[in-house]
Amino acid sequence: MAAICMSLAACGDKAWWSNNDEPELESQQIKRLIPSRVHDRESWAKDIDDIMEDLDIPKTKKNVCSIVAVVDQESNFVANPQVPGLGQKAVEEVSTRLNEKFEDKLGKTVGGTIAGYFEEVLRTQPSPDNNYMSQMRKVKTEKELDLLYREIFDFMAKHYHVSALTGAAKLVGQDIGEKMNPITTLGSMQVHINYAKANKRSSMSTAALRDDLYTEYGGLYYGIHRLMVYPADYDKAIYRFADYNSGMYSSRNAAFQKMLKELTDTDISLDGDLLLYTKDGDPRAAQSESEKELITVFAKNNVLVTPRQIRDDLKLEKEKKFESTQTYIALTKLYKSKTGKEPLYAIMPQVVISGPKLSRDYNTNWYATRVNGRYETCMQRAKRIRL
Repeated sequence: MAAICMSLAACGDKAWWSNNDEPELESQQIKRLIPSRVHDRESWAKDIDDIMEDLDIPKTKKNVCSIVAVVDQESNFVANPQVPGLGQKAVEEVSTRLNEKFEDKLGKTVGGTIAGYFEEVLRTQPSPDNNYMSQMRKVKTEKELDLLYREIFDFMAKHYHVSALTGAAKLVGQDIGEKMNPITTLGSMQVHINYAKANKRSSMSTAALRDDLYTEYGGLYYGIHRLMVYPADYDKAIYRFADYNSGMYSSRNAAFQKMLKELTDTDISLDGDLLLYTKDGDPRAAQSESEKELITVFAKNNVLVTPRQIRDDLKLEKEKKFESTQTYIALTKLYKSKTGKEPLYAIMPQVVISGPKLSRDYNTNWYATRVNGRYETCMQRAKRIRL
C-alpha cells in the first residue's frame, strides 16, 4: 500500500513539489516509470526508492519522474556509460594542449616541469610497446580514463622523483593528480566531483569517492542530491533541469538579470551568474556587469542599498536566502514600480555547453528541453499508476 506524505516537514523541507496529501510511490511503481529498454529496472528502482527515503525526498510522481528524466538524459541508465571517441579525444588533448593545461592549473614553474614528466611517461611507460598513450587511445568509458590518469600520476610519484613537488602542492591545498584529472563529472547522472566531495555520504578518500560515483547507487545518490536537495519556487520542472546543467538557481538568477536588463536597457548576459568566478568557483574581486548595473540603477533611483551591501548579497546568489536580501527585494520592487509588471522568478538561462565528451556545443535550453521531454513522457506513464 502506498505511503502518504502527511506533512511537508515530515517529507523533507528541502524537497520540491510536495503536497501534504499526495500519495508516494513504492519501488515496484517506480520501476514502471523507468523506460522498458533499461536493463535491470528493478535494481535502479530500488536504489532510487532507497535514496529518496534516505534524503527525505517525497516519492511523488513528479519527483520520481524528474529523477528518471535526468538519469535517462545523462546516461540512459548506465552506471559507467561509454563515450564515443573518448580515447582519441583524450589523446588529442594531451598531444596539443599538454603544457597549456598543466601551466594553467599548476602555474608555469610547477606546471611546466610536471608536464615534461607527464609527456615522457605517456610515451615510454610502463613499457614502450604498451605505453600509457596507446592505452589512453583505447579507453571507452570515463572510468577507464579516470583510472588511467590515476595510475599515471601514481607511477610518476613513485618513479620520477616528483613526490617532493606533489607533497608541496598538497601542502597548499592541491592534489596534483586530482587537479589534473580531466574527468570532473562522473557517473550515471554526471555529477561534478567537487559537489560530491562537499556532500560525501560517508567518510572516504577522493579515489574511493570517484569509484563510488561509477557504481549504480553512488551515481544516483549524488545526482539525486544535486537535483533535488535544494528549495526553489519554480512553477515548472524545466527550470530545475536547467539548473542541473548550469548551476543551482541559474534560472532564478537569469530572471533577476532580465529584470535588471529591462530597467537599465543594457546588454547584460542572462547566464545566471551574478558575480564573476575563478576556475575554482570562488568570487573574483572584479565587478560583473550585473553588479555594476545594480549599483548604477540603485543610485539613479535613490534606492538605499550600498555597493558593499550589493556585493554581500550577490555572494548568496547560489542559495535560496538570496531572495530575502536587500538587493533582491529592492530590485523586484523597483521592477514592479517602473514596469507595472509582476517580478519574474525564473527564465531559461543562456549558457553554452561545451567539452571533450560532447560532439558539438549545445546550450542550456537544448539540455533542459530534452530532459523536459523525457519528464513529460514519464508523467504520461505515471498516469497509468493508481495510488
